[in-house]
Amino acid sequence: MVSPVATRLLLLTCLVLPLYGVEKVRNRGYRNKDAEMEKYASCMQGPTGTPGREGNPGANGIPGTPGIPGRDGVRGEKGECISEIFEDPWKPNYKQCAWNALNYGIDLGKIADCTFTKLRSDSALRVLFSGSLRLKCKNACCQRWYFTFNGAECAGPLPIESIIYLDQGSPELNSTINIHRTSAVEGLCEGVKAGLVDVAVWVGTCADYPRGDASTGWNSVSRVIIEELPR
Repeated sequence: MVSPVATRLLLLTCLVLPLYGVEKVRNRGYRNKDAEMEKYASCMQGPTGTPGREGNPGANGIPGTPGIPGRDGVRGEKGECISEIFEDPWKPNYKQCAWNALNYGIDLGKIADCTFTKLRSDSALRVLFSGSLRLKCKNACCQRWYFTFNGAECAGPLPIESIIYLDQGSPELNSTINIHRTSAVEGLCEGVKAGLVDVAVWVGTCADYPRGDASTGWNSVSRVIIEELPR
């Protein structure tokens, strides 16, 4: 008859042996797997593959938050000051003085004057005298008709004048030539200041020639026209 101790040893042996076989098989599997990994690790690396094409552009991201404002920059140099003058549109400014039959027979002196209000100092004055002029003499003579502005002849750029020169009379008729012709004295004068301007017409002599018998405004209308023009 089998003793109880022997029975217990037999049962323990039956339980332990199967577990030992399973553990041995498991360890063998791990060793095989490690050997396979070592086998592949020892192989040479193959050639590099062809690079792939570029991918499609991604969608725009969400706008970021505004950054912190930068500090003030360095102060710049002082610029040049250019002042612009805004003026009103140019308005016509003119005047006419007229006389009927002046019949001035003087050879030296003022013939007529006309006061004009000049609006700007940077403008020019256009003046015109239109009337009958005459000069007679038995010998050569010369007379000069000219403008003055506040008593002085124009200096911007030159005087405004007109002359008549007569060489001699008419010996065959035993008299002098006496022809009255409507003539003009005209020009532009710059540099006249703004304000009231006394514009006058004078008669005088020519340089290096004797004076004759002059006449202005005989039997006709004489006029002075003054006009302010922009430069």
